[in-house]
Amino acid sequence: MEKKKIDAQKIAEQAPLLSAGDQVLLSGVIYTARDQAHKRIKALMEQGKPLPFALEGASIYYAGPTPTPPNLPIGACGPTTSSRMDPYAPALLDAGLKCMIGKGGRSEAVCEAVCRNKAVYLCAIGGAGALAAQSVRSLEVIAFEDLGCESVKRLTVENFPLIVAIDCHGGNLFH
Repeated sequence: MEKKKIDAQKIAEQAPLLSAGDQVLLSGVIYTARDQAHKRIKALMEQGKPLPFALEGASIYYAGPTPTPPNLPIGACGPTTSSRMDPYAPALLDAGLKCMIGKGGRSEAVCEAVCRNKAVYLCAIGGAGALAAQSVRSLEVIAFEDLGCESVKRLTVENFPLIVAIDCHGGNLFH
């Protein structure tokens, strides 16, 4: 199967062209955020305070990279279980988030929000954090440094191999 090359900065335009089961190679800027970062982002949204990055058209990777070895941009950075972010995902999608990357199924509320917002949920290969790290070209911690590996990081990725798990037309590999 041919892999589709997609640009993280154009994901809002490209998401409607993707179908569940498509293999993609993602390049561009994405952000890491896990449970605690999502909790803080949601609190900032509720308080009307600035967010660590603009959600409009953004891609979030549910990962907490391991410490960075010498001469590499990142340590292993495999996906974490996406359902842990389900309480936060619909609000982030409604605020402009267009792409989530993780592993495992999602709640019905998240699936509905993906469709409603013409977004996409991509799955990375679980247990292959070293493989995922090979796609990372740069890393910068941009928020919540006190969370350590779960801080929000801006990653630049190139040809990150992913699979479309939930598309904005209702396609879902988990159903």
